[in-house]
Amino acid sequence: MSDDNQAAFMSALVTEHFVLQSAASTTVSESTGRASLYLAALSSSLVATGFAAQSPHMFVPFVATLIPALLILGFFTSVRLVDTGVQNLRYLAGIARIREYYRELDPRAPYFFTEWGGGTRHDERAEVLASLGTRRSRLLGLSTTASMVAAINSIVAGAGAVLVAVSISGREHTAFMVPLGVPAAVVCMTLFCRYQDSRYLALDFENNGKAEK
Repeated sequence: MSDDNQAAFMSALVTEHFVLQSAASTTVSESTGRASLYLAALSSSLVATGFAAQSPHMFVPFVATLIPALLILGFFTSVRLVDTGVQNLRYLAGIARIREYYRELDPRAPYFFTEWGGGTRHDERAEVLASLGTRRSRLLGLSTTASMVAAINSIVAGAGAVLVAVSISGREHTAFMVPLGVPAAVVCMTLFCRYQDSRYLALDFENNGKAEK
C-alpha cells in the first residue's frame, strides 16, 4: 500500500472509529429513553389504579383497559431494546476490529491498545463483552435493559392473569387465584429470554480474525 493510500486509509479508519462510537452512544441513549418512558407510564398507571380502586364499579373496567395497554407498551419496548442492544454490540465489534488493527501498527501499540478481553489471542466476542464490563455467562442476558423491562412487564402480565381469574371465579376465591400470577409471569419472561437469546446468538463475531495490512 502506497503512503498516500495508507494515509487515506488511516483517516477513513479514524473517522469510522468516531462514527461507531457515536452510533453506540445513540443506542444507549435510545434504550434509556424507551425504558424511562415505560417506567413512567407504569408508575403513573399504578397511581391512577389506586384512585380507581376507591370505586368498585370503576375499578374493573379501568384495569381491564389499563393492563392490556401496559402489556403492549412493554412488549414493544422490550423488543426495541433488544434491537438497540444488538446494534450496540455490532458497533462495539466494529470498534474492536479497528483497535485490533491499531495494535498491529507498532511494537509499542499493544501497551496503549490493550485487549479488554484479557486473552493472548484476539477474541472479538470477549473484547466486546469486556468493553461493557461483563463476560460470557449463561445469565448474561438477564443483565440487559430489555430484560429489566420484560421482567416488570411479566409481573404486570401475572397481575392481569390474577385479576381475570378473580373476575371470573369471584372475589371469594381471591386467595386461590393469586398463585396463578406466578406461572403467567414465568411464561412471559421465558418467552422473552428465548427471543432475546436467539437475537444475540445470531450475531457473528470474527474470532481471531486479522485484517491484512
